[in-house]
Amino acid sequence: MQAIRFHRYGAPEVMALEPIEAAALPAGHVRIRMQAAGVAPVDTKLRAGLLQQHIPTVLPKVPGRDGTGIVEALGAGVDDLAIGDAVCVIAGMQDQGSYAESLVLPRQRVVARPQRLSLREAAILLQPGASAWIPVVQTAAVGAGMKVLIHAGSGAVGSLMVQLAAHLGAEVWATCRQANADYVAQLGAQHVIAYDQQDFSGLSGFDVVFDMVGGATHDQSYALLKRGGHLVWLVAAPIRERGDEFGVRVQRAMITDAPEALQQVASLAQLGVLTPTVGQSFPLARAADAHALLESGQAPRGRIVLDIP
Repeated sequence: MQAIRFHRYGAPEVMALEPIEAAALPAGHVRIRMQAAGVAPVDTKLRAGLLQQHIPTVLPKVPGRDGTGIVEALGAGVDDLAIGDAVCVIAGMQDQGSYAESLVLPRQRVVARPQRLSLREAAILLQPGASAWIPVVQTAAVGAGMKVLIHAGSGAVGSLMVQLAAHLGAEVWATCRQANADYVAQLGAQHVIAYDQQDFSGLSGFDVVFDMVGGATHDQSYALLKRGGHLVWLVAAPIRERGDEFGVRVQRAMITDAPEALQQVASLAQLGVLTPTVGQSFPLARAADAHALLESGQAPRGRIVLDIP
């Protein structure tokens, strides 16, 4: 089989398509014939060596977390899937990744592919989906009538947060660039603030603010919340904790690959609640070009997808 690998950290060019040995199939695992893989910012940071202090990586490394494909073989004890099933997958950060023709994963990292999604949409569902579902549902318990602000509402995670919060009946506000304002409104945001043209600091009365930016955006978000409100943040630029000063709760949403989150995301996608946005696609062999585009800051809206023949 073939896969994209890098043997050392560095620029996108350290990645290359090369033959590798197919992994063994332990009990409780599933072998997937991959059809497409998502390209995420964390993939580029891992390849560049920026996460060495946080995520121990054994080189050579096959990058990639999200993907979709067809069940090819089942390990002992896996009796709730069948060969030929279409599935979505999410690889562990330290495991062989999804930029490969074949992938072996524990059963709990595999969910049925939502039939209403295209192949490319399915390939970018689980990682951003879990990153949206956990903060909105588990951390903030967003419900009907709540006034919610989502920063970076046009991003891969923010766009799914907008869809999910709207589905749950919240009054959804979101920030984004003016170029993405119509897109975010179509996702379900009732009020869109273009941060490159408008100042959001005059807003107030929010029950929950979701921050995926940090820095000055985080600092300015405290005053937007009502007393007793909830500021939920994901991994972002450094933050200054000011919860006591404003009488609000500040909480980091801890994102995991918990099976419940993956199943919920897939179910919501099947119901039409969550639809990830595909940006550009490349063949697997051009993974380096995909990384270069993502790092350039010029990538189109949505996640990049690698098509796997």
